[in-house]
Amino acid sequence: MTDANTYTVSDRFEDRGDIARIRFTPKSGSKLPPFTAGAHIDIYLPDVDMWRQYSLCSDPAETGFYEIGVLKDPNSRGGSTAVHRLAVEGAEFKLDGPRNHFPLDETAARTVLLGGGIGVTPMIAMAKRLHALGKDFTLHYCTRSDAVTAFKDALDSSEFADKVVYHFDDQDADQRLDLARDLPAPASDTHLYVCGPQGFMDWVISTAESDGHARANVHREYFSADVDLSGDSFEVECAESGITVTIGPKDTIAKALAKEGIKIEVKCEEGVCGTCITDVLSGEIDHRDQFLTEEEREDGDQLCACCSRGKGKLVLDI
Repeated sequence: MTDANTYTVSDRFEDRGDIARIRFTPKSGSKLPPFTAGAHIDIYLPDVDMWRQYSLCSDPAETGFYEIGVLKDPNSRGGSTAVHRLAVEGAEFKLDGPRNHFPLDETAARTVLLGGGIGVTPMIAMAKRLHALGKDFTLHYCTRSDAVTAFKDALDSSEFADKVVYHFDDQDADQRLDLARDLPAPASDTHLYVCGPQGFMDWVISTAESDGHARANVHREYFSADVDLSGDSFEVECAESGITVTIGPKDTIAKALAKEGIKIEVKCEEGVCGTCITDVLSGEIDHRDQFLTEEEREDGDQLCACCSRGKGKLVLDI
């Protein structure tokens, strides 16, 4: 690892709900690359040979460290458990980024942030930025119970504590998130941001859009997704390299092309990070990702090679 992209774990705090709050500083001692609210970093985990993405929850004005929160998920594919095992103080990691696919519209008159569980991490950075700008906002934070609500002590002692509303599943119905009550009325200058488990996000997004909120004003970031990778075989032609391959029912475009020496960088493998976006010259795409917007899908000129498929034959610009 080169010092330019090597970071050291400078601090780690075990928070409620089996969540580790981890801070990274550049090994080289160089200036921390700046980031904007909603950004994430990519962390390489050599023990399991995978990249994983984690939203930054630190203040965008912070120049000394990046902070993330990582849930130790027993149902994960190994990423979160590897981070919990390896990210001890003094450990070194290769990081990429920061990158922002979930940017905050700082011009909005009103902003409502809705975080489910560990999905609150980008919302915390957004809340810090909105507070610094003097904006009108509310952060709704949903968890199973008070006992597993990470970041609660920090949020309760923050300067915007009065903007934070907690919703616990084990409390009475009046205390839980009620979208009929808690979503604002639709307006062109009102923006919603949602991140959390897929079921939680689908519920919030569908309700908001059915209530009349413009799709462009309902921002979302999936930190994981249940992806169906199965399907009929189809062909992929690589226009630049001249290679044509058949993608089998249990294969992916990225994996099949890698066997032919054509490498498409893949990180999340779930269609949520956008790393493997590939240009499509022709063919009908069967989108399986959670990254592209509906408008981008309708354009039909790009796909996530880690999970999306084709119907018939696809010609890629690689």
